[in-house]
Amino acid sequence: MATPAGVLRRTNELPGTRARLSNLGTSAYKVRVILNLIRGKEVQEALDILRFCERAPAIPVAKLLNSAIANAQNNDELDRDELFVASCFADEGSTAKRWRPRARGRAGRIRKRSCNVTIIVARLPEDRLERVRAKLTEQQGTRRGRVAGSRAARIAGSRRRKAEESEAASTETPDVSGAVTQELSTGATEATEVAAAQSIAEHAPAESGTSLTAGVTESEPAEPGGDTEAESPNPAAESIAEHAPEASETTPASEKTEKRSDADDTKEEG
Repeated sequence: MATPAGVLRRTNELPGTRARLSNLGTSAYKVRVILNLIRGKEVQEALDILRFCERAPAIPVAKLLNSAIANAQNNDELDRDELFVASCFADEGSTAKRWRPRARGRAGRIRKRSCNVTIIVARLPEDRLERVRAKLTEQQGTRRGRVAGSRAARIAGSRRRKAEESEAASTETPDVSGAVTQELSTGATEATEVAAAQSIAEHAPAESGTSLTAGVTESEPAEPGGDTEAESPNPAAESIAEHAPEASETTPASEKTEKRSDADDTKEEG
């Protein structure tokens, strides 16, 4: 019998692919907090929420959701990207009763609760599925555009760098050739000067003595105020000049001595 619209269905009558976890050692109250986060979400978004949830029951709930997705893919041949969490709930399970001794002979009750968790995944409605597909297409187009844009930018950058390098190489080539030409011309000039100097040195010894002597004899009278070495007298002449007065002084004494000797000779004869 079909259920009228607006009437709540039983949990076992909900459409979709389900997975059930029995006797989870956690109270249903704690698990329901986690299930409220993923109810109505797409499966990938629900898995991301459970992955970053810090509560302990998030780990077994995530495993149960993966089991439901696998059932939908393998048993009902549904696409993973078209699934969402249609329903999820946690029912009370068996409760283990334990006792703890208290004061005055009393006993404290300890309840170890458990729960049964069920997750149902189903295919998205057509309108919602169209929105999801449009969103995926837009994301793919945006990604392709980014990739194509980045590739075009890389190609343009590489071409621009190559053009700049070729321009730099073309501008540097004339300068290099000019420098090489200048160096070659300088080397040729130096070689020519060296050859000329060698030829002059070869012909110079035959005429060097006469030319130098002539130059000295001609330059002495023309430059009276020239070098001190040219004007200075001969060292032999200087020595003669120094001894000359002594010779002049000794000459009269010898004459006197001769005259005295002559006078003595005349006295002896007389």
